[in-house]
Amino acid sequence: MNEQTQYQLVIKAYDKLGTLERILRVIRHRGGHIKSMQMQTVENKILIMTLILTTERAFSTLQNQVAKLEDVIVIE
Repeated sequence: MNEQTQYQLVIKAYDKLGTLERILRVIRHRGGHIKSMQMQTVENKILIMTLILTTERAFSTLQNQVAKLEDVIVIE
């Protein structure tokens, strides 16, 4: 099996109906495989997700596609 690099992605987004599902769907469609996920909701309904993932495709492409989602505020 091919050893893949692990990446950390911290996503801050508005906690609206369907936001989590949309983010996870984009990651899946862009070839991401989530190894670890931590999520919390903070004041004013802001969702903060910390993901550890691997991907066989370009990580920058995955980041850019997630950033395009309407509810995403910032990606670190």
